Amino acid sequence: MKEKLKVLMLGWEFPPVINGGLGVACFGLSKAMTGLVDLSLIIPKTAAGFVVENLELIGLNQLTIEQFKNQGASTTNTNTYDVFKEVTFVEADFAPYKNYASKTDVTCESTEVISSKNPEVTQDDILSFESVGDIYGTDIWDKIQRYAKVVSKIAQNKDFDVIHAHDWMTFVAGLQVKHESGKPLVLHIHSLETDRAGIGSRGGVYQLEKYAMELADLVIPVSNYTASVIKHHYGIDTDKITSVHNGVEALTPYKTKKPFPEKLILFLGRLTGQKGPGYFLETAQKVIASEPNVRFVMVGTGDKLKSLIEAGAFKQIGNKFHFTGFLSPEKVHELLSMADVYCMPSVSEPFGISALEATQYGVPCVISNQSGVSEVLPSALSADFFDVNQMAKHIVSLLNDGKLKKKVVLNGYEDLKNVSWENAAQKVVSLYRDKLFL
Repeated sequence: MKEKLKVLMLGWEFPPVINGGLGVACFGLSKAMTGLVDLSLIIPKTAAGFVVENLELIGLNQLTIEQFKNQGASTTNTNTYDVFKEVTFVEADFAPYKNYASKTDVTCESTEVISSKNPEVTQDDILSFESVGDIYGTDIWDKIQRYAKVVSKIAQNKDFDVIHAHDWMTFVAGLQVKHESGKPLVLHIHSLETDRAGIGSRGGVYQLEKYAMELADLVIPVSNYTASVIKHHYGIDTDKITSVHNGVEALTPYKTKKPFPEKLILFLGRLTGQKGPGYFLETAQKVIASEPNVRFVMVGTGDKLKSLIEAGAFKQIGNKFHFTGFLSPEKVHELLSMADVYCMPSVSEPFGISALEATQYGVPCVISNQSGVSEVLPSALSADFFDVNQMAKHIVSLLNDGKLKKKVVLNGYEDLKNVSWENAAQKVVSLYRDKLFL
């Protein structure tokens, strides 16, 4: 058994260039793992000058084609892009957060997914990751193939014991490196195509997820809820599946006086079918019927925004709603500091870090039973996402019953004592040892 393992980690998002929860989770986990393993993380783009102590962070946008000539890829940055210094967010509503159709049918035969030709890295491969707004975009499948090509070249010149890949965008690269190196492949599942497109989805992304998990040596979903989906809807052997719950960054909560007298119920998330914004609207209508002294704030953007505004007007509750669009983390924390209840009615939520952040701010949570965070936050009141009557009852009770609200808040603080990225990192490294015999 090696004293300290060397891990080659593959990710698609990382601060300060992030789109959503995937980047937050990759950052929290990798930062906590740096004290336990020698960690190298390869991502499509990073910001010049952005560093994490004891982490070798390789952004493909920072490389030059000269580094791939002769002896192969070097990870020493010789090219910088000052424009990334000001980037904090790439606003978008595309993959991995919505279902993504492939241009052709994906059968995921080994000859199609894994290349045995070992093609040379070209200037176009590097340039495809240079501009800020194209981490995903309409050519996502092309980027995935280019990412895999560049990563495999870098891996040929690195010493590592295990490959750790985050979500479907990195799975082709992970499979390629496993094929070439013979090293074990770990897949970390933060979200699935069945979450975004429904359990009946069998498109290209689903096929890639299924094929990769079948070939992987270890699959780590972020919750038991997601583990169950992997087992029942992807048919993956349970012996290779072990859940590791996400952690949460410690926040410094504060309180802010609301600019209006009504009580505030908050929704945070993309306005897509997966997050259940329509159910939130139905719940709000029932809450207003018995407790009119309320306002509802929906933070986020997505393809459901227009229909939600129209539905609110039709139900004659539009005057009770505020749609903020995307907000920075600082603005989100400001809303949490004045919220009375946080509601997360997700149809399928692998985890849900936002509920933990709300709990840190002393905001009682009402969440769906179809969320992974409910496994580590038993203090939250819960209901099935479609049970808008029960959701509304929970919210009204928290608004009017001071003792209940205090109990939920205090129990939430206790729940948080067991949730951290350090705990998650320890479990991941233990799985390398116990499941992969490293």
